Amino acid sequence: MKPQDFDFLSSLLRRRSGLTLNPDKVYLLESRLTPLARRSGMESLDGLIAELRKSASEQLMRDVTEAMTTNESFFFRDRTPFDLFRDQVLPMLRQRRAATKKVRIWCAACSTGQEPYSLAFVLKQQEAQWRDWKFEIIGTDIARPVLQKAKEGIYSQFEVQRGLPIQLLMKHFKQEGDVWRLSEDIRKMVTFREFNLLDNFAPLGKFDVIYCRNVLIYFDQSTKSNVLERMRKILPDDGALFLGAAETVLGITDKFRPVRGQRGMYLPSDADQNLMAPAS
Repeated sequence: MKPQDFDFLSSLLRRRSGLTLNPDKVYLLESRLTPLARRSGMESLDGLIAELRKSASEQLMRDVTEAMTTNESFFFRDRTPFDLFRDQVLPMLRQRRAATKKVRIWCAACSTGQEPYSLAFVLKQQEAQWRDWKFEIIGTDIARPVLQKAKEGIYSQFEVQRGLPIQLLMKHFKQEGDVWRLSEDIRKMVTFREFNLLDNFAPLGKFDVIYCRNVLIYFDQSTKSNVLERMRKILPDDGALFLGAAETVLGITDKFRPVRGQRGMYLPSDADQNLMAPAS
């Protein structure tokens, strides 16, 4: 790939999705966009780039962005963030939201839905304790195909084997040939919508808990800072943020602080120091 073509594509992707690519990722562009070029009736990646330069087709730019988006996800990924939700966050919310009995959770960059559905499983297991409470789980992603898959709740044998306890598989899924369909009662607990993390968060409303895991690693420093600081604005002082195991707020923003002993969990920097105690 010519350097000027790499610069053109990387600039396009950064502008539309925040994705930052270094020159050593040329292979990634070629491997993901060459099949797209062929599906679009072009003989090569060069033809795709030429068409992008010439027409600036919104649909083609969307297709390129979706092709480059990493959609790796599985149920109860890294486990710890879900254990902390059950053992630390929910008890805190029971006390702090007793007056309204309403909780809103945002799973940003939710891909094919395993993360928000994992949270729904946690809540379903405690259903008797929350009968008069209203939980709203919102899953968002920039890519339409993965959102459609999430809404359908249909997963392959490989996908349900990754992190999903067998008892949950047997209880909440129905096998249909080679795939497994998630039960309607779990699917109804999650709402999915298309959303770009570079866009204004205000239309989403306020949230008590935000999961934004394994996506900021693809952004540059200034974009990470911008996203985190805007997330702080839609979290209350006693809200909780979860990032991926390889991510951190340190050196990026002073709006959040890590929770001691709780990997991947962050609180607003001005939150009560005793809001979350380490799990016993």
